[in-house]
Amino acid sequence: MQSNGRRPPRVPRSALADTLLERLQEAYPPAADPVRARAMTAYMKDVAPFLGIPTPLRRELSKTVTKDTPKPSETDCAALALGCWRLPEREYQYFAVDYLRRHTARCSSGFLPVVRHLVVTVPWWDTVDLLAAHTVGPLVAADPELAAVTDEWIEDENLWLARTALLHQLRFKSATDTDRLFGYCRRRAGHPDFFVRKAIGWALREYGKTDPEAVRAFVEAERGTLAPLSVREALRNL
Repeated sequence: MQSNGRRPPRVPRSALADTLLERLQEAYPPAADPVRARAMTAYMKDVAPFLGIPTPLRRELSKTVTKDTPKPSETDCAALALGCWRLPEREYQYFAVDYLRRHTARCSSGFLPVVRHLVVTVPWWDTVDLLAAHTVGPLVAADPELAAVTDEWIEDENLWLARTALLHQLRFKSATDTDRLFGYCRRRAGHPDFFVRKAIGWALREYGKTDPEAVRAFVEAERGTLAPLSVREALRNL
């Protein structure tokens, strides 16, 4: 399990999370497909083992896991997510990401350290991107003071924190803090990693659906510093 050296958050007590985790470990393994698991693991560059459950079936199984359960508290969300991240197979982490996506509105700004742990632990784009857009983004939108945290993340040497900072406004549309978006892109324009350069282009392209002229102007002004990949991604649909 990859980590950033910080001590993991304490897993709080939660009867709901215990129930969900028990149901998960009863529902998922019987649907495992070893052949598909090997292919999925290889596709995700061996970041984690897989059970080999295709997405449509996994979502159907997830409905049986959450059936007749109450809405969670922030404590329940933390316990469930951290518990899923302790399980080896990636499908359990997908369940947690989907669960948080549905229930982030029930969490406060104090939940962000938990999300940070999820971002930097067993990190890959398949979980990080959804956490950025659907958990970190809504938390920041609900409490704009949390933008000070993403200001720290964009400077972090951990590329997944930087990617999360770049992508957390993906769904903000006209509410996008353009100074922050363009500032982040400018700050990491020279980043050597593909995933950060790609995120810059993606974030700009998404905002381009709201204000294409602003994105064109930014790319033109920064063309000398932005990576060619970032420029191509930013302008692909403009």
